[in-house]
Amino acid sequence: MDTATPAVTVALHDGTSVVAESGQVDARRHGELLLPTVDRVLSEAGTTLDAVTGIVVGVGPGPYTGLRVGLVTAATFASALSVPVHGLCTLDGLAYAAGEAGITGPFAVATDARRKEVYWARYTDPRTRTGGPSVDRPADIAEELAGLPVVGAGAVLYPGSFPDARGPEHVSAGALAALAAERLAAGEKLLDPQPLYLRRPDAQVPKNYKVVTPK
Repeated sequence: MDTATPAVTVALHDGTSVVAESGQVDARRHGELLLPTVDRVLSEAGTTLDAVTGIVVGVGPGPYTGLRVGLVTAATFASALSVPVHGLCTLDGLAYAAGEAGITGPFAVATDARRKEVYWARYTDPRTRTGGPSVDRPADIAEELAGLPVVGAGAVLYPGSFPDARGPEHVSAGALAALAAERLAAGEKLLDPQPLYLRRPDAQVPKNYKVVTPK
């Protein structure tokens, strides 16, 4: 599952291929949509949650609220089922999906980070990240990525900086699961299921904060 972007996406994978997948793009309803999407995927696959033997969750980078929905849900399922939970960079899942769409590389991936910025990473091929993830204003990285296809909604939002914008725009849980299955089968260790924010929190203690104590 992944909720690091406006897409709420869930898939069931049997270790060889995707059995069922469902998703919806809605940046404001991650918490409302995720569990019904899980139920829909399990129903389409003709199975139940207690048959799941492992959880893979996108760890971002992404905005705080949406990202936490997926991570907390994954951790809750893993605890209830006593199964492992693995993290995977959301941008890596989008890069893998780009490969399934026929993009071979080199290329970059960019998702919307809001505040007129993008989360981005650079890839030599759909499985190999060579730079990032980072968060920057599009104009600040336009020269660095000049001449490269840039995959994702972040590229589509800023055509002036990324003239060769490509789809898919959003990550697919099916691609995320397939990449995780490949890496696990190869004996690779995946990420801990911890959020990858790349930004300081919006709420911070003001500078020169004056502490008032009773006399």
